[in-house]
Amino acid sequence: MVNLTIDHIPVSVPEGTTVMEAAASVGIRIPHLCYLKEINEIAACRICLVEMAGKEKLITSCNNVVQEGMEILPTSPRVRKTRRTNVQLILSQHDSRCAICMRSGNCALQAIANDMGITSTPYPDDWACEPWNPHFPLIRHAERCIKCMRCVQICDKVQGLSVWDIVNTGARTTVGVSGNGDIEKSNCVLCGQCITHCPVGALHGREDHDEVLAAMADPETVTIVQVAPAVRTAWAESLGIPAEQATAGRLVATLHRLGFDYVFDTDFSADLTIMEEASELLARLDEIRESGKPLFTSCCPGWVRFLKTQYPDMVEQLSTAKSPQQMFGSVVKTYFAEREGLTPKKIFSVSVMPCVAKKAEAALPGINASEGRDVDCVLTTRELARMVRADRIMVETLQEEPFDDILGTSTGAGALFGVTGGVLEAALRSAYFLLQHKNPDPDSFRAIRGQEETGVRESEFNLAGTMLRVAAVSGLGNARRLIERLRRGEVRYDFVEVMACPGGCVGGGGQPIHDGEEWACGRGGQLYDLDRKSPLRFSHENPEVRKLYQDYLGEPLSETAHRLLHTDHTAG
Repeated sequence: MVNLTIDHIPVSVPEGTTVMEAAASVGIRIPHLCYLKEINEIAACRICLVEMAGKEKLITSCNNVVQEGMEILPTSPRVRKTRRTNVQLILSQHDSRCAICMRSGNCALQAIANDMGITSTPYPDDWACEPWNPHFPLIRHAERCIKCMRCVQICDKVQGLSVWDIVNTGARTTVGVSGNGDIEKSNCVLCGQCITHCPVGALHGREDHDEVLAAMADPETVTIVQVAPAVRTAWAESLGIPAEQATAGRLVATLHRLGFDYVFDTDFSADLTIMEEASELLARLDEIRESGKPLFTSCCPGWVRFLKTQYPDMVEQLSTAKSPQQMFGSVVKTYFAEREGLTPKKIFSVSVMPCVAKKAEAALPGINASEGRDVDCVLTTRELARMVRADRIMVETLQEEPFDDILGTSTGAGALFGVTGGVLEAALRSAYFLLQHKNPDPDSFRAIRGQEETGVRESEFNLAGTMLRVAAVSGLGNARRLIERLRRGEVRYDFVEVMACPGGCVGGGGQPIHDGEEWACGRGGQLYDLDRKSPLRFSHENPEVRKLYQDYLGEPLSETAHRLLHTDHTAG
């Protein structure tokens, strides 16, 4: 332990603790903008400066560790003046029109400036405006970038893609696409982790809710919305609604209040995905064993984009099953449309997703089974929250409503799609049933839950005499390391689940932003609770899914199922 004083308070902390962490241990919060523990500890913003007795210059608290006998003054007149100057300098190079920024009210720079009472700056404005494709799902505003380097470090250290980097030199030095390239031609997979870790509004997802509002305003258009499992764990976080009040029933009521004609549950098509993917796994098992090449899940579009660009020779190992989002869109514009006597052109299909990459997935030319797009528009969880705030809906006063019929029934297995390991667990439950013709204990495969420090969770299961070696991995840097081990022959699996975002969809790039905090673990716990409390915990027991097969699809992997629910990943 190291003993020191901070603001004249005696402090004893473990060796290696930073000054910032030591101060936090006694209730002193030192402001900062660029710091992310173990990811970005470069002291670029110079906001966390403190005074150290016996040292002439101020020191940064985020990357200086404690020393025995240190005397730290975190709020001396000199510290206050220097911090204020540094914030004003940052503001001089930042577009401060906060009212038209997506992060207004949830911006670290805005909060610090407000706390310091800064209402003007003595320095001339010097914004760096740069052109950007407004149609790309990820939007960057160079004039808002504060050069904190968070996006660079997240993309490099966590996702292993190095999309962002320092560009230009001298006074023109800034952050941009590596090599001054175009974002469309870069390695970007649209995971959105750079967005959720940006402390300001320099990065955000493309806003598409105006398109949805236009569809709602057309009396001839039927608007249908599906809601992903990870969304229900986070949709009300930025609305200030306690988790116990932010129920699925109130979410449905809120979406109806917004103006959607039908509100359905993507968990339904997650169950449908399991029926196809588990059947495909068993059908391809001999091929998998003979080749030594595992079957990869295909429900995460960020992961699919990653494999296509980084390891194109392995794309054939992806399950041909579409993601739940796309399966749902396909079923809505075929089966549901016929049931309700609607023409697909009259339907405007919307999905609410925790993901930015879903916007690109819905636009893939080869993904659609009906004329036009199966999913017409994708909204992130953040966009949904803004729509709710714009209409001043008092969510906590709404009576709970059920999801609409036909496509609103789901199981606990479907809910697990939002958390790392969940797709794998749900698939194993149904694969066991398909082999054994009876259900296993639904918690038989819980060994695949959670996440190791490597991001990989692996196990082996006996499915009615068939041994399956499986792995679940989240975070693309971890996925790359796993793939390299597979290619070197160091590990061997039959089935591998990959999610681009650490922790799974619950930590997706479209989820609410809590600066410097990771909420994926808590959200994932909510999904496991939903599974545990569900009266149905196996995808193959979903009565609406069974009826869909009986009335329309025939059976898993049938010709109709392939046409509507599967895709060719090599087609684009």
